[in-house]
Amino acid sequence: MLDDVKADAENKMKKTIEALKRELVSIRTGRASPALVEPLKVDYYGAPTPLQQLAAISVPEARLLMIKPFDQSSLHAIEKAILKSDLGLTPMNDGKIIRLSLPPLTEERRRDLTKVVRKHAEEAHVALRNVRRDSLKDLDEMEEEKMISEDQHFKGKEMLQELTDKYIAQVDQIAKAKEAEIMEV
Repeated sequence: MLDDVKADAENKMKKTIEALKRELVSIRTGRASPALVEPLKVDYYGAPTPLQQLAAISVPEARLLMIKPFDQSSLHAIEKAILKSDLGLTPMNDGKIIRLSLPPLTEERRRDLTKVVRKHAEEAHVALRNVRRDSLKDLDEMEEEKMISEDQHFKGKEMLQELTDKYIAQVDQIAKAKEAEIMEV
């Protein structure tokens, strides 16, 4: 019984960590990365489609992204999606390829981005605590239904707290690494 609750909680906590990593990859550092634009939704024939399904994205230089659409008619839709996004980048369109030049980050912009990283980390903390709360509720119900003893309930609570602490430490470590990457000149 306790193992099932622990396995379920750990699975949900792992998914929270994965979601945090996906969020942080899209936050701009000083270098170009296809992950910056891959999740952008492009209005392609009336359907929001991820950019990575519509174009090849490459990094020819450290501060340059090149987007080559598979279908040339989607070029303007891709350009519009980039302009509407919160990336703060202006696409250069030569009729076949879109180039995105990433300017060096200012100190103020770096500080703003670290605040965004902290916000995502705090959201991950909240998600982890919610998983713990739901698992504790399951333990309480099991004890009320006499499926587990009071000792097992107490042991389960300790186990969940240790698990939560472990994953919160991972979130902090990931956020700290991303902040260091952003502040690196």
